[in-house]
Amino acid sequence: MTTAPWRDPALPAAARVDDLLSRMTLEEKTAQLYGVWVGAATDGAARAEGVAPHQHDMTADYDWAELITQGLGQLTRSFGTAPVDPALGAQALARAQRRIAAAGRFGIPAVAHEECLAGFTAWRATAYPVPLAWGATFDPPLIEEMARRIGEDLRSAGVHQGLAPVLDVVRDPRWGRVEETIGEDPYLTGTIGTAYVRGLESAGVIATLKHFAGYASSAGARNLAPVRAGVREFADITLPPFEMALREGGARSVMAAYNETDGVPASADRALLTELLREQWDFTGTVVADYFGIGFLQTLHRVAGTPAQAAHVALAAGIDVELPTLKCYGKPLVEAVRAGEVPEELVDRAARRVLLQKCELGLLDEDWTPEPRVSHLDLDSPANRALARRVAEESVVLLDNPDGVLPLPPDARVAVVGPRAADALAMLGCYSFPSHVLTHHPEVPMGIEIPTVLESLRAELPDAKVTFAEGCGVSDRDPTGFEDAVARASEADLCLAVLGDRAGLFGRGTSGEGCDATDLRLPGVQAELLDALVATGVPVVLVLLTGRPYALGRWEGRLGAVVQAFFPGEEGGPAVAGVLSGRVNPSGRLPVSVPREPGGQPWTYLQPPLGLAGEVSNLDPTPLYAFGHGRSYTSFAWEDFQGTASQIPTDGTYDLSLTVRNTGERAGAEVVQLYLHDPVASVTRPDVRLIGYQRVELGAGEARRVTFRFHTDLSSFTDRSGRRVVEPGVLELRLGASSADVRHTARVTLTGAIRELGSDRRLLCEVGVSAPALPVDQDSSPTDSNRHRCTARATNSASGSGSSGSSAS
Repeated sequence: MTTAPWRDPALPAAARVDDLLSRMTLEEKTAQLYGVWVGAATDGAARAEGVAPHQHDMTADYDWAELITQGLGQLTRSFGTAPVDPALGAQALARAQRRIAAAGRFGIPAVAHEECLAGFTAWRATAYPVPLAWGATFDPPLIEEMARRIGEDLRSAGVHQGLAPVLDVVRDPRWGRVEETIGEDPYLTGTIGTAYVRGLESAGVIATLKHFAGYASSAGARNLAPVRAGVREFADITLPPFEMALREGGARSVMAAYNETDGVPASADRALLTELLREQWDFTGTVVADYFGIGFLQTLHRVAGTPAQAAHVALAAGIDVELPTLKCYGKPLVEAVRAGEVPEELVDRAARRVLLQKCELGLLDEDWTPEPRVSHLDLDSPANRALARRVAEESVVLLDNPDGVLPLPPDARVAVVGPRAADALAMLGCYSFPSHVLTHHPEVPMGIEIPTVLESLRAELPDAKVTFAEGCGVSDRDPTGFEDAVARASEADLCLAVLGDRAGLFGRGTSGEGCDATDLRLPGVQAELLDALVATGVPVVLVLLTGRPYALGRWEGRLGAVVQAFFPGEEGGPAVAGVLSGRVNPSGRLPVSVPREPGGQPWTYLQPPLGLAGEVSNLDPTPLYAFGHGRSYTSFAWEDFQGTASQIPTDGTYDLSLTVRNTGERAGAEVVQLYLHDPVASVTRPDVRLIGYQRVELGAGEARRVTFRFHTDLSSFTDRSGRRVVEPGVLELRLGASSADVRHTARVTLTGAIRELGSDRRLLCEVGVSAPALPVDQDSSPTDSNRHRCTARATNSASGSGSSGSSAS
């Protein structure tokens, strides 16, 4: 039997796909451009019930058996729609894939995608910390390791594509999806996000960058609200993390955002999705729609009058795949092409990209099989839990401990108070399976063990006398429970106030998608509860389990200590308890500023001069705790700072180094942060911005030499004409423990002409870490055995059916 060229794995993928496309009908090509939302547990027969606005009217009717005779592009969330045993789910997904392949002329299966924002969003799968906690680790290699493990679990279940990471840079912390972001700085977001991409892709899973682009800059922090960001903010803050994750991480998919920017919806923006993404950045992968995003061009944005027009606009802009299910790219698109209203070339272009990716995944090969790789799927293995614990421990931030109240004495009398102390869901973000899906299935058990802070503290300190009172609910307006809480606190040596958020969707939580906040006061009457506890005179340690930062200036100087954890996942309880007991030396650093006052937002640390405190306004936006801040139970000395020549050309490099020494009595980790200050530029610039960092783990008395190599490309910005340039003049390079805690400064003068940069510019700072006794060659690149990017630690690394499907991704 002669094998068709498109089946021949010896041929180049492009040649195989060209041959396949030449054999396909319009309907067969179009079928590759949409997903169908089915549940593996029901073999794809039913549509997910709506849980969010607009979901019902965004889903077209179809006959599954008839539909798949033309083929199918994607299967949506076979595991993430309803609780299904992982092994049974994998078998059901395999049956669905065999049915799809058998129904069509070419035997091509679908790409199966799932959410993986904080782990594989499936029942009984590990719930890792949320991305904001990733940012708090300042540890890209750890996040890469976590992502690789998530990817391996996805692949073992038959999933090909993961809808993560979120690379939106926080612009207003009132936005509900802050918990899904990595932080308020583009360099931190880019480097941590790139590490996640590398890990996922290394497991053979397609990483999907979202949300491209500008989604987090919505007016008033309202979900899906218009974006009014200027061109320079877009170019210098919004876009760099995406560019980094594509160039340095190798992401193979991008998700178009819901938002409009200056009147143009991202899903209709050819300048964004084609000219920038493909022509300037040379992206060759697939662009997928956010859930129902193409239909929204008609129903919400009103830039199309019919589903066919919406399909035309989106295809022309550059969206290849409609998700989560067919609405516009199905029958309406086919009829519009037949009528001559939509060029068939647009269908061919998108289908070619989809089929090339399927070819990469082996889905066009004759020996393809959908059967799971393993007979037993353990998606919450001991190794997973250990890694989840490590990420959680590194992400906990000790904001303050002025009188050394922490660590807790092992035999202390402790009153644990607050609505987050005894609730397992306090650990999880809105895209974890228990919060995202199981709330619609109350009869189904959690599926994973999630120790609470209260349980974990009792296990951590078995000799302590621990009492508990809830005090209030997360969103309660009634202080009825205060009396009991105050009584428990008054009887104790110390009170732990465990407060924070409840993750949810579309108003069903205080944090999460569609759960935007009017201001940054603690939800409900939690602030009043904290006031009542402080008034007892008993030292109060505030423990926050949140999805965003909250204003804490009201209690400045009144608390014994403050511990911040951003939804730290299933092992978050033991991690927090470990910090409280001293078993864990806290090393997390703030990926977002903690405000002093609840109003006056939006504000992040990336402010030009007039965005800072000054005489022109009575409002002082200076945060209580700055970006990058975090304390430790040990102390560090920053010694022997050195720099190279004070003048370099606008295409040159500059080395600066110092020795970090642990001067305390226990092991700990310091995070050395490199900031850029540009005193004079042709456009206003942020007063300081992060351009490099290094996490340094040190035993008691141990020291390491850290050398940063600054390249002038890292000082570039978008000028008045829209060019990315490096300008001559004086710069300050500041080494600090946070954006506000500068330890050493080097002034360097850039000489020569203005230099325009292209898409090949350097995006990452380099760093070397060595023993301090070794000589440091200031005239060469860091070359010790631990040479790595400034975000690496030891290696080269940038530094369905069911009732719970979400309407968004």
